[in-house]
Amino acid sequence: MAKTPNTSGRGRRDLRVRVKTARGRTMSSKLWLERQLNDPYVQRARAEGFRGRAAFKIMELDDRFGFLKPGARVVDLGCAPGGWLQVAVPRINALGTGKGPQGRIVGLDLQEVEPVPGAEIHVLDFLSEGADEQVKAWLDGPADVVMSDMAAASSGHRQTDHLRIVALCEAAAELAFDVLRPGGTFVAKVLAGGAEQGLQAELKRRFSKVANVKPGASRADSAEKFVVAQGFRGAADDEADD
Repeated sequence: MAKTPNTSGRGRRDLRVRVKTARGRTMSSKLWLERQLNDPYVQRARAEGFRGRAAFKIMELDDRFGFLKPGARVVDLGCAPGGWLQVAVPRINALGTGKGPQGRIVGLDLQEVEPVPGAEIHVLDFLSEGADEQVKAWLDGPADVVMSDMAAASSGHRQTDHLRIVALCEAAAELAFDVLRPGGTFVAKVLAGGAEQGLQAELKRRFSKVANVKPGASRADSAEKFVVAQGFRGAADDEADD
């Protein structure tokens, strides 16, 4: 007699990678590692040669809003480990091997970052005095795009982390106001939580369009979202308020 197929799910192989608890590894680190090993975006990043799953976030944002164009001058704040640089280089034609004008991209971080062909990477605190003028000198002019995937070190307290990342985003926005050309774009990560309302209001005053997006590559359980502000109104807007 033929055996009845097992349709209950019992006996099927569990394809998820499970991590054994090793000596010295906490349960939280075990769960984080297990999630990493089973994350399809992490697996895809390894397969396609990107330095992290975050590369797919900037891909999705640019596919939707189209700010990484050939010939663009771009600043990547907190660029480590370099995944956003890897995505931007071919899209702005930073190597000069694609179609259209050649772009330029400068990555800034507090730590050394492994080189990315086509990108210029500097160790610099963008909050330091004169950082805006230094950035424009490296770009040989004002920026078309300022982007940031920065996040403060987690404290384990959600509201504290929210306030810290909003403060980082506000600081990144201040630099953007100093280095962007009129019509430019600002892209940055924030955490939903309420404290970003002041930032949102300022961006709406400074830019013609402001959108808040959670890319598909963001984890479903994450509070992160990205603000994409386009059409920078430039210094003339400040002068009009004086």
